[in-house]
Order: sequence, then structure tokens, then C-alpha cells
Amino acid sequence: MIRLKNKEQLAVMREAGRITGEAICKAGEAVREGITTKQLDDIVRHHIEKCGAVPACLGYEGFPASTCVSVNDEIIHGIPSPHRVLHEGDIVKIDTCACYHGFIGDCANTFPVGKISRESQRLIDAAKEAFYKGLAQFAEGKRLGDIGFAIEEHVRSYGFSVLRDYTGHGVGREMHEDPNVPNYGTPGRGQRLLQGMAISIEPMICAGSPQVRVLPNGWTVQTLDGSRTSHFEHTVALTPDGVVILTEIG
Repeated sequence: MIRLKNKEQLAVMREAGRITGEAICKAGEAVREGITTKQLDDIVRHHIEKCGAVPACLGYEGFPASTCVSVNDEIIHGIPSPHRVLHEGDIVKIDTCACYHGFIGDCANTFPVGKISRESQRLIDAAKEAFYKGLAQFAEGKRLGDIGFAIEEHVRSYGFSVLRDYTGHGVGREMHEDPNVPNYGTPGRGQRLLQGMAISIEPMICAGSPQVRVLPNGWTVQTLDGSRTSHFEHTVALTPDGVVILTEIG
């Protein structure tokens, strides 16, 4: 069931989103050669808690950290570790959620570690651009298929592929609510978009094949062919005044 949000609920979600977006930015600013993924997780957790919010990822279905930190061919749900050190040329995806006064903000971005290859930069650019292509279709009366189609078409223009096994989703009191928001689709098909909807639009893309596996830790999703991946996500809402990116800061 889709839970539409009213003006008061969206105001709280704006605060949850601001905190989440700030946490991602602070971690991104700290990305450098030699830092560990656990240190990035500590930065995110400290900021969220300092703001009076709760790291919603921590303990979610047993997840052991406040942040998903995924490196190179890991696309989502990487578990931070004090032994995982970032190196020049890596790309790292940082994904987290903050819960503030009962509502969630969900945000992710991909960051370069020092100087990266042209192909890796194209991968980062494609995911971010695809998000905005999908966002342009987030309008009252449009359908979910319009969002997914726009995302996949843009990703394909780069020669990359979209992850099909995992999707965006509704956001609210729960981290994952209805509806699912795939990064592929058919224009004019799927759930009609309604005022009051709050969803995550999150292109997850692969330089090679979209086939993936879950590592033995039960969480981390990695490409089967070892190709690199990129992830870009914001929580967005459809309001009487138009579309609002709840996790955008600045």
C-alpha cells in the first residue's frame, strides 16, 4: 500500500533528508587514499547522531553498520570494515539513512579516490545524470514506467547497464515502502504518480553485465563479471508546489 504524505509529514522528512544528505557529503569530503570504510561509517554515524537523528541502517534486518560502503565492483550493501582501505583509483559508493522524528531520509552517492580512470568517471557521471533524467518524469499523472524508461535509456547511451535485481522504493516511516521504483520500465505503464508520494530514485549501474551475486556476508552485492559500478540516490517528494529533493543540501 502506498502511503501518501501530508504537508506536516513532508516537513519532517525534509529534516531527515537534510541530515542524511549532510552525512553523505561529510563522508564524501573525507574520501581519500588510506582511509578505511569503517572510518567513513564513523563519520556518517557521528553526524546523524549529533543532529538528534538515528542511523536507520544500523541493525536493519541485522545490518551491522550505519552506512553501506561499497567499493569498485561492489554496487550496494558493502559492510564497512577497519581492514578495508581505499586506494588511489578506487570508486566508493556511500549510502545511508537517517530517521528523524519517525521519518526516514535515504541518500547515496559515488566518490572517486584520488585520480580515477576516464571510464570510472563516465560511470559516476552516467548514474548522476540518469537520476535527473528519471526525476524529470516524476510528475503527477505520469507513471513509474516513465521514470524507469528514462533512466535506462540514458544509461544505455553510455554503453552501461542498469541493475535489475534491486530497485528504488517508497520512503516514509519505513526505509522501504511501496512502491518499488525500478531503473527500467515502459512509458505509460506502472503505478500512476500521485501528489504526496515520497520515493527514492536511485540508478544503480554497471559498466558491464548487470548480473550480480551476494557475497557470503549475506549483504554485499557484487557484479559477476567484476565490472565497476556506480550508485546515485535522493529521496524525492511530489508536492502541491512540484517536486522536492528532500536529501539535497546547499
